Order: sequence, then C-alpha cells, then structure tokens
Amino acid sequence: MQGTVDGFTYGLVTPVAAFLMAALGAALGLRCTTRSLHATRSCRVGWLALGSLSIGSGVWTMHFVAMTGFTVQETPISYDKPLTFAGLAVAVVMIGIGIFIVGYRGATRMALITGGAITGLGIASMHYLGMAGMRMAAQFAYDTPLVVLSVLIAGCAATGALWAAVTLRGALSGLGASILMAVAVTGMHYTGMAALDVHLHLPPTLPSDLSAVLPGDRPAEMIGPMLVGPGCFLLLAAVVLLFDPGAVTGESGPGHRPGDHRDHLVPQPRRRPRNDPHARGRRPRSAAREGAGRARYR
Repeated sequence: MQGTVDGFTYGLVTPVAAFLMAALGAALGLRCTTRSLHATRSCRVGWLALGSLSIGSGVWTMHFVAMTGFTVQETPISYDKPLTFAGLAVAVVMIGIGIFIVGYRGATRMALITGGAITGLGIASMHYLGMAGMRMAAQFAYDTPLVVLSVLIAGCAATGALWAAVTLRGALSGLGASILMAVAVTGMHYTGMAALDVHLHLPPTLPSDLSAVLPGDRPAEMIGPMLVGPGCFLLLAAVVLLFDPGAVTGESGPGHRPGDHRDHLVPQPRRRPRNDPHARGRRPRSAAREGAGRARYR
C-alpha cells in the first residue's frame, strides 16, 4: 500500500525556519573558515574545528526542523536515537575534513573541488542517515536519479560556498556564501525527500497504542531536546565571532603573520629616488657632523 506523504504539513513555516537555521550555521562556519586563513598555526585548528561544528550543527538542526513538517497520513513516525545522533557525528566529521582541506590548502582548484565534494557528501550522508533513523510501519524506496541529483546539488553548492568564503572579502560576500550553503543544504534535503516513496505494511489489526508497533521516541518528545544542544552551540559560536575583532570583516586580528596578503597595505617610509634633484648635494647628518668636527679642530 502506498503511503500518503506530506512534506509541508505546516505550510512554509518549516521550510523557511529550516533554511534560516542552515544559513545561520553556514554563516558562522564559513566565517570561521575565512578567519582561519589569517590566524597563526596554533589558532587555525581551533577556528576550523569551530567552523566544522557550526556548519554540521546547522545542517543537522535544519534537517530535523524540516522533518517536523513531514508526515505520512496512514502511520505515525518515531526516531531511533543512535542513528539520529550518528548523522550529526558524520556531518561534523566529513564537513570538518572538507573545510580543513580548504583551510590549509587555500583557494586552489584541487583543494576547493576536494573539500567541496567531501563537504557535500557529509551533508548528504547526514540526510540519509537521518532518514534511516525514522521508524514507521512502512518500507522506504528511493528514486535513484533524484538521489544522485540531491548529492550533486550539495557538492556543487558547497564548493561554491567554500570558494566564496576563502576568495571574496566583505560582509556582503560572506552573506552570499552562507546563503549559497543554505541553498545547498535545503535544496539537497527537499530533493532527497522528493525521491522518497513510502510503502506501508501495517498489521491487519492495529493496537490502540501504536508504541507497541513503533519503538523509539516520538517527534514531539524528541525534537525539543535535540534542538537545544545545537541551538546553544550556534549561539556560543556567534558570541565567539562577535567578540573577535576581525571575524565579521575577514580582517586578521592580533595573529597577523608576516608575509600575508595584506602586508602591502602597511604604509612604508618614502624613499627619494637617486636622481631626485632635491637630494643632490645633501650629505647624511653623520657625515656633516664629522666634517664640522674636522673644521673646528683643524
């Protein structure tokens, strides 16, 4: 029996809220990635780790905010906790690998392609692990072309977002990169949901309490505690970035390293050219003093 799937039970509320959560996590994570390029080696690991945790938490939170609007009319839905939190771990680790590659290799073509592909795979892996953690009296089937398209959306948009984060400067470019990353996450999510078919296999007689049929936690019981942790972390990451002097603009802070790309902005003392007529006939002060001394005691 084919299940009646509704991914927009609450209308546009859940898609918009999910997009905003993805954009917040991406904005914090990509700004941390940008900030790491101007940090000392001892601080770079910390910035990149904070960035991977921010993006991973934003992606995971976006997924479950969007899933609150997902229902199957004929059967209730519950979630398996180990698989649910495994999705968060996979997202953080794979996204971390991607942005560490870009953070240490810079905006080279190979680093961006490799880092973007791994980041996109991390986003997709989190989504499909989260779907595997759903428990209902049904079997899932996926349309393979749409699944492939969802992974390509995640990889391409993540690559573009990382390129913008490490190449462009300014608040507007950072905003654009975070929106692009949020488009990658939400676009991948809803494309993957469009690939889903639910085939019901309900028992002939349903008990009055479906908890006997569906083990695990109900969405209403689980969604609140799940979102508290990532939400608090994103708030903490925002505070860290807020009090860092160069995090918002992409400028380097106290950890400026000699030879970085802004050294040409430091004003240098002006030197007169050798053929400057104003410099002709002048001697250094030390030479003038020596000459005056010889004239005095001659």
